[in-house]
Amino acid sequence: MSQIPEERSETGKPMVPATPRDVVHIRLGSFVLLFTLAFGALAFVIGAPVLSIVLWAIALFVIIDIVLAVRRQRRMGGSADGLE
Repeated sequence: MSQIPEERSETGKPMVPATPRDVVHIRLGSFVLLFTLAFGALAFVIGAPVLSIVLWAIALFVIIDIVLAVRRQRRMGGSADGLE
């Protein structure tokens, strides 16, 4: 797999070929993942097993979505480092 040379913007940030859709999936997905895991653990502790199972299932779906978005971005020649 050939890699393209990394370009930098005027501010010095790395620029990679990523679609806005992938960036949104990764950024919002990580935000949703944080809260679903936190509330899922809290629901487990307070004794709400159905709610905790639903939240952990949502977290699993979000993890799969983030992994697929990163794979799409890497196929375009970019890397996950350019998301920050």
